[in-house]
Amino acid sequence: MTKSISANELNIYEKARLPIVAVAPMMDWTDRHCRFFHRRLTRRALLYTEMVVADAVIHGARDRLLGFDDTEHPVALQLGGSDPRKLAEAARIGEDFGYDEINLNVGCPSDRVQSGTFGACLMKEPGLVSECVAAMKGVVKAPVTVKCRIGVDEQDPEPALDTLAEGVFAAGCDALWVHARKAWLQGLSPKENREIPPLDYDRVYRLKARKPSEFIGINGGVQTLEEARLHIEHVDGAMLGRAAYHTPGILTGVDAMLAGNAPGPFDFEALIDEMARYAARHIAEGGRLIHVTRHMVGLFHGLPGARRYRQILSTDATRHDAGPEVLKSALAAVNLDALAEEAA
Repeated sequence: MTKSISANELNIYEKARLPIVAVAPMMDWTDRHCRFFHRRLTRRALLYTEMVVADAVIHGARDRLLGFDDTEHPVALQLGGSDPRKLAEAARIGEDFGYDEINLNVGCPSDRVQSGTFGACLMKEPGLVSECVAAMKGVVKAPVTVKCRIGVDEQDPEPALDTLAEGVFAAGCDALWVHARKAWLQGLSPKENREIPPLDYDRVYRLKARKPSEFIGINGGVQTLEEARLHIEHVDGAMLGRAAYHTPGILTGVDAMLAGNAPGPFDFEALIDEMARYAARHIAEGGRLIHVTRHMVGLFHGLPGARRYRQILSTDATRHDAGPEVLKSALAAVNLDALAEEAA
């Protein structure tokens, strides 16, 4: 099993240290239960919250929106917004909650963020993005970072990304994570925006070549740790999104990859025991088992028994009276011996 590591201990954005592998912020997916689970799989990966709108942080139920388990470190809070004053206040609140990084969303193309004039819309207002970064940097000691696209709509990605990067780094930005696709604000759904605009990794590599002393991370279409490793030959970090969520078992190899070692065996029985205890606590506090297990369905992807495991979590765990014993039942369907042989 893994033990989390604090951002201060890891010193995540110091260039002389290990490169970074991160799990991307994903709406409706990377909630506190998902992050607790992912942290059991990797000690060193940087985890992100779902995007939380600055107004919600300031005026909403903060414990529900921002609460997290101490073992999740290093964990970053992603904020949405375009008002420098509100973002600064939300960043201060997030730092007070203990987040190791505050990230500004400049990449989400959903209708929700477009109606609020933030997310990917901000690619068209690089000056405002710089103001937002400067305002947040002025009130927190934690790293302030930006996650963006290479451009939106008819923008030329060459000047668009360079202009944004110049501005945010001048404002004190500690890292720029770039989803290597354009976003189309009209005509494509958020799902289509993750798949249809072509990936342009070389554009992000060129930005890193122009900014050798700044942290540049890459996101978009990274499916395996080997792909992440190859990206890290050109940039400072790689961020996995849907691959980490749908096949979370790949996260068990992150720590070894970052250390330059071959992955060793992983104790999946101990993992399920810990997740069962976590689920029991959540249920005792009024939650439901499905809140936890919905993030675990793809854990044994491709292994004998994985289909039955998925069926149990997708059916039995949805009952209102379902308890943590469902996890033990699901694990019993998996051929762990085959997993051990594969690892060997």
